Amino acid sequence: MTVVTNGIQLIRVYPQFIRADTQFMHSPGRMFCRILLNLIIVSMNVFINRALSFFSKPEWWYHVLMMPLLFPLGNYYFIGTRYFDDTRVCVVGTAIIFVLYWISVILLTLTVRRAIQWFPDVRQTLPRSLVMLVLVGLLTVLLAVFNVWVYSLFPLTGVRFSWGAVQPIWALGLVFDVSLCLTLTMLYTYTKWHENQAETELLKREALQHQFDTLKNQINPHFLFNSLNSLSSLIGEDTERAEQFVDQLAKVYRYLLQANTRDLVPLRTELDFITAYINLLQTRHGSSLQVEQAIDPALLDSSLPPLSLQVLVDNAIKHNVMLADKPLCISIRTTPGGQLQVVNNVQRKTRRFETHRSGLTNLMAKYRLLSNTPVSIEQTEVNFGVTLPLLTVSGVLTP
Repeated sequence: MTVVTNGIQLIRVYPQFIRADTQFMHSPGRMFCRILLNLIIVSMNVFINRALSFFSKPEWWYHVLMMPLLFPLGNYYFIGTRYFDDTRVCVVGTAIIFVLYWISVILLTLTVRRAIQWFPDVRQTLPRSLVMLVLVGLLTVLLAVFNVWVYSLFPLTGVRFSWGAVQPIWALGLVFDVSLCLTLTMLYTYTKWHENQAETELLKREALQHQFDTLKNQINPHFLFNSLNSLSSLIGEDTERAEQFVDQLAKVYRYLLQANTRDLVPLRTELDFITAYINLLQTRHGSSLQVEQAIDPALLDSSLPPLSLQVLVDNAIKHNVMLADKPLCISIRTTPGGQLQVVNNVQRKTRRFETHRSGLTNLMAKYRLLSNTPVSIEQTEVNFGVTLPLLTVSGVLTP
């Protein structure tokens, strides 16, 4: 009867409310109300998006499946059969355990992720799992005390704080912790394994592409045709220079044919090759190509992938204009940090070249297979530079 009376009163008052609301919506408060509403909607969207992205899809499924199991069990332990018999107790108990569950899950997830950051390698599964279990166990002890205290704040639940009520939760929490740690460890291990498989497959494809490009360089018809043209001109002009040119051309092609048989060559050998290669180029281009070398003698026995310098020199020539009054200047030097740096001035050609699967890209892929130290590229409006790590046999990655 009371419900019917309240409904009739609401129907009588509703037109007055509509008129007052209409007057308000035409007042200056309308703009403020819309702005406030938009801010609330945007804030909720940001919060929901961050909440959804905080957990991975498998983690969401895990928690969605665990809640229907843990909520009744937890409330039955705290409240007893009243949780199932009294609707109000059931609603209050479910709301409490819902909030406590997600507080606990977020804190536990952050703790687990911290342990993963400390031991990220797949081969560190055992220490990662042990540290994860210890940290999660300590956090569970604190959360159990907190949960019982929160329940005791609501008289409707009939829960009183006592250590006797806390101790069984520790036992239940231990089972949950082991389950959580095992699940997250398996998910993390599987994810890393899948990423490693995909990365290995990508690196294999890039390595095959690098080998294919190397084979093309070994029999580069364009370079050979230009070299023979230069040689033909030299024979009629300067016989001595022509003989030197033939010796250098033979040296270059001997190195090209042998390059694919080795993963690394000494810097000394690579510099001998690039010196001969540059001499051939300068015979054709003359003063429009200028190359200088500044190498620390202590680093000559360091290693790098064969034809690395040729890739960088060819890359500079491919993308830049070379004129007698505007020469392309290439500097090959070592850095104080023990790396090899190749820098050229930027004189961009009008024609754009496709850089996909370029020699530079394949060289970077080669370094990813050999070392954890990546190739670095620095580009400005004036200069373009590539820094190559110099490797040692002990620094090369092995499968």
